[in-house]
Amino acid sequence: MPEKTAAPSDGKAGLAPPAELKFPHAQPPENGKVKEIAPGILWLRMPLPFQLDHVNIYLIRDGDGWAVLDTGISNDVSKQAWQQLLGGELAGEKLTRVIVTHFHPDHIGLAGWLCAQHDIPLLTSYSAYLGCQNLSLDPKSLESRQSFDFYMQHGMSEETATLVSTRGHEYLHQVEPLPTTYLRLLLGDMLTIGDRRFRVLSGDGHAPEQIMLYCEEDKLFFAADQVIARISPNISVWAGEPNGDPLGHYLRSLRWLSAEMPGDVLVLPGHQLPFYGLHTRCAELVSHHEFRCDQIMSACAERPRTVAELVPVLFPRPLDPHQMSFAFTETLAHANRLARRGDVEWEKQQSKTLCRLKE
Repeated sequence: MPEKTAAPSDGKAGLAPPAELKFPHAQPPENGKVKEIAPGILWLRMPLPFQLDHVNIYLIRDGDGWAVLDTGISNDVSKQAWQQLLGGELAGEKLTRVIVTHFHPDHIGLAGWLCAQHDIPLLTSYSAYLGCQNLSLDPKSLESRQSFDFYMQHGMSEETATLVSTRGHEYLHQVEPLPTTYLRLLLGDMLTIGDRRFRVLSGDGHAPEQIMLYCEEDKLFFAADQVIARISPNISVWAGEPNGDPLGHYLRSLRWLSAEMPGDVLVLPGHQLPFYGLHTRCAELVSHHEFRCDQIMSACAERPRTVAELVPVLFPRPLDPHQMSFAFTETLAHANRLARRGDVEWEKQQSKTLCRLKE
């Protein structure tokens, strides 16, 4: 798969997979249907209304029912797909609990709905629960003056900043209200699901405290969006933490996974195909982001630039407001990583902030 020149509309930038990856399940299930990929492990795909048009959901045999790992976005299409599944292939089966890897709507969107429909508990990280609750309680928070000024400061036009700070964030509201209680999952926990024991891992960068599950006995690694075969998860800096270093957190998480995990696990990601080759893929993702940093360094060597001027360096094709919000915040993440390393510095000129090489 050739590298894409812009982030897909759910905010995940594309890059080609290394040849060493192996895909034991090359044919994904049809949307709304399940496929067994290991004893007691079902793979389900839910459609998404974005360029990346699906999210992977996994059902894990849990006694006389199924534990659900991630849920899909909150819209009528996803709800109908769940109803069709539970009234068809899984008719007569029950759901036992909902486990959510992170707070992005394609993963947590229907968690509250499923928990209410089936009277089952929610398990997730502290960050995912509170992050989702904050958006639900204050859905206009990302459309604040602070958000608008954040984009303007880094060189966006007033028209684009208005669109990005409103329409660019619309998808974040496609989430059902969460239960009022949940069970916190934390790095180092052991979670028993049916006959399997899973070690709870977490990674950062794409989302704070993103939950991953590893079954050592069966060498199954539910990687969420931390490691995907053909795309890099979006790494963003947002207005609330303008000087944050999520790319540094992400690269550290990848290196930690390479050191901590065996290389022969079956990686079950949040998007695209399951694969073998975890260490190879982690190395590929690190190299990809280092290349992005080099692109910014080269551009700033010519002259200091705003983040808005750097976006087309990394994402050359035209972007709609939704795509622009991700491309802009990912570009800033790379610039902030370079600033944290001491390779560039920020220079304020009137109402704009420029990224320049550090002398």
